[in-house]
Amino acid sequence: MCGIIGAIAQHNIAGILLEGLHRLEYRGYDSAGLAIIDDQGHVQRIRRVGKVKALHEAVAHQPMIGKIGIAQTRWATHGEPTEQNAHPHISEHIAVVHNGIIENYQFIRALLIKRGYCFTSETDTEVIAHLTHWEQQQSGGSLLEVVQRVIPQLSGAYGAVIMDACHPDVLITARSGSPLVIGCGLEKNFIASDQLALISVTNHFIFLEEGDIAEVTRHKVDIFDKNKNSVKREVIKLQLKYDNGDKGTFCHYMQKEIYEQPIAITNTFKNRFKYDSIYFSELSNADNVLLSQVEHIQIIACGTSYHAGMVARYWFESLSMIPCDVEISSEFRYRKSVVRKNSLIITLSQSGETADTIAALRLSKKNGYLGSLAICNVANASLLRESDLAIMTKAGIEIGVASTKAFTTQLTLLLMLVVNIGRLHHMHVRVEQKIIKALKVLPTRIEQILSITKDIENLAKDFIDKQHVLFLGRGDHYPIAMEGALKLKEISYIHAEAYAAGELKHGPLALIDSNIPVVVIAPNNHLLAKLKSNIEEVRARNGLLYVFTNIDTGFTNTDRVKIIFLPQIENIISPILYTVPLQLLAYNIALMKGTDIDQPRNLAKSVTVE
Repeated sequence: MCGIIGAIAQHNIAGILLEGLHRLEYRGYDSAGLAIIDDQGHVQRIRRVGKVKALHEAVAHQPMIGKIGIAQTRWATHGEPTEQNAHPHISEHIAVVHNGIIENYQFIRALLIKRGYCFTSETDTEVIAHLTHWEQQQSGGSLLEVVQRVIPQLSGAYGAVIMDACHPDVLITARSGSPLVIGCGLEKNFIASDQLALISVTNHFIFLEEGDIAEVTRHKVDIFDKNKNSVKREVIKLQLKYDNGDKGTFCHYMQKEIYEQPIAITNTFKNRFKYDSIYFSELSNADNVLLSQVEHIQIIACGTSYHAGMVARYWFESLSMIPCDVEISSEFRYRKSVVRKNSLIITLSQSGETADTIAALRLSKKNGYLGSLAICNVANASLLRESDLAIMTKAGIEIGVASTKAFTTQLTLLLMLVVNIGRLHHMHVRVEQKIIKALKVLPTRIEQILSITKDIENLAKDFIDKQHVLFLGRGDHYPIAMEGALKLKEISYIHAEAYAAGELKHGPLALIDSNIPVVVIAPNNHLLAKLKSNIEEVRARNGLLYVFTNIDTGFTNTDRVKIIFLPQIENIISPILYTVPLQLLAYNIALMKGTDIDQPRNLAKSVTVE
């Protein structure tokens, strides 16, 4: 979840390391640090709690000069956010940065203490440094050989970069469940947990596979698999754009990304409509033959992506008549499940590096699924590379931790996929054309909703002093209520929960009083009459209601019922559209409360640990 960068070159690399950390800030972190080997062969290290800016200022006050170094932004898993727990960690001349979790660190720590090692942190990472030092002292060998002996002793999902002042011309990196990429340059090479950290210095990348250990020098990169066999990995040229530091006229990246949704969805559409039909160039004829055999769909995802999957379940079953189940990745991977006949597993992830989702995908390969399809926003992500089929959302880089445009483009792509699979299963052409017509006006409809921002800003004032908020929805808008509650929790730190409105009388009504706001999603669909009855249940208990609805639903404002009318909305794309005002509501409440909107506390953008 934290960010790693390493560099080896003919010139001072301190600036490259700091720039890389700045580019990784969007991932979420609580501290940062870097270590370099200076020209005298000594390891220099500076660490700071808080933002990378504090580390940058410390380095400016105490300049660091060296041609090899490692750095990291840390998201705490073991030990509080303190300078002692910040990375890199050192054992004499060995320095280590590490993402993920070493599950057997307590056993190794106890063993190393018996061997005379003193620990200065609470982290699991420090055991890697001391264990590397121990192995080097006991059996010697190159740093590569030492690390190849260390890695089998570690359990868990992790990515690590190791540096040794006794071998100042090499970096060793190892991947076991946590993504790592090598950036290739001329007389210089780099390592990072995310290629975005390196786009200012290279556009040529090698993506390490599971179990790989790489030896990186200025002149070359040698890669070995988990069996110590030399392997070749493809060098991929990427043209990436990254606008970190350029919010334009917007106050926050989240706000910018909310307003980018019309163009993001337009990009999702690009080259995917052909002859008045939906066409995925990523899918070959053989892929479509596989999809035509699908009799069941299993969706696995986490967080916001899970909510997208829940909406897709309604669409798959009502439009393509294919049974669909949705499960949280971390639950799916740890329970025994029955695989349906000809079941396709669909994984959803913005980053494509979500640890639980990748682990669930790998498990599915052993369980007899018909095939796997990944939907992701990041090119060359692990999820894409390990799936049978892959489709990109094309949302563009999303910096804000709270997902906005990545979510709505996931929903858009899922609806397009429902049509594509439905056509292979004899969906009626009139149904397909109706959906395509609605999809094509989606960017315009979002622009219309964004035009009522002022109304939502005024509404947000009512929530500033609230401690709890209840969200209600029915049918395919229940997951949107869940997403609205999640957004509010993530960035305003207000406790928010979502319920299917029909469940009110089964418990949640006990929470209703004159102080708790109840946000209701009320589209003009076949469930509106039922939803109006649920609203009356809240009104009868003196509840405070905020109803988001279409202009033609017949609601009226009262002292305790505030109505937010949305422009014309086509029912099939309604879940996507109702997401936008809830994003705006959460954003404006957080803005008024003064929280860190783009990097909310305790959260990370890319969740690469369980």
